[in-house]
Amino acid sequence: MTAPLRTLTAETDRPLLQVQGLTKSYGARIGCAHISFDLFPGEVMGIVGESGSGKSTLLSCLAGHMAPDTGRVIFDTGTGPVDTVTMAEAERRRMARTDWAFVHQNPRDGLRMGVSAGGNVGERLMAIGARHYGEIRATATDWLARVEIAADRIDDRPRAFSGGMQQRLQIARNLVTGPRLVFMDEPTGGLDVSVQARLLDLLRGLVREMGLSVIIVTHDLAVVRLLADRLMVMKGGHVVEQGLTDQVLDDPQHAYTQLLVSSVLQV
Repeated sequence: MTAPLRTLTAETDRPLLQVQGLTKSYGARIGCAHISFDLFPGEVMGIVGESGSGKSTLLSCLAGHMAPDTGRVIFDTGTGPVDTVTMAEAERRRMARTDWAFVHQNPRDGLRMGVSAGGNVGERLMAIGARHYGEIRATATDWLARVEIAADRIDDRPRAFSGGMQQRLQIARNLVTGPRLVFMDEPTGGLDVSVQARLLDLLRGLVREMGLSVIIVTHDLAVVRLLADRLMVMKGGHVVEQGLTDQVLDDPQHAYTQLLVSSVLQV
């Protein structure tokens, strides 16, 4: 059974994120409907389902990339809870640079392709107030090493990197500031199997080491098996099953989840 990534303590028994009745529609089509859950500090929540199940819509609403029709997303800032749905756009952008991070499936969507690898990491540091060039470069060098990118590639631009290296660079750019909540959208999608395995090992290590809170969307059950403490299964915009990851995958109760697990349904 997968070892849990989160240990509950007196300091972490309050949810970091509370999602209440989140709903988004596209005309007559449901994107996601009445989604509610809590995410605790240091916990990893996996969201799975076939294409069109609503998982990407849900993630976009949670991350502030899309406004839901109804519902609340309450984030514990450390100084008090805020509803990120109704907060000012400027404050949401600030939060996206500091407390939150978003890892895209296509790293080109999360990187500045015309800026060096070190510059990509350094920009995130500068967004939280870092100004000393030597310290920024030293931190960038350290983080490139942590994601297994050689120090002599620090001045290379991402377009010179392989897809796997670009994704590792995007991870370094996102995690360098120690965000409290990380959204991941199919982070291993489109990569060769061997590259996926290497990236998953890296992510698992960083999640453990940094105690990250993560919401990860994927169609790959092996990814959530390895990374996620809890799992939500979506179909047609609705959550059809949720629970501890191993329990859901080893003893699925809903017919749709059973199809996913048995690989009868191709996602």
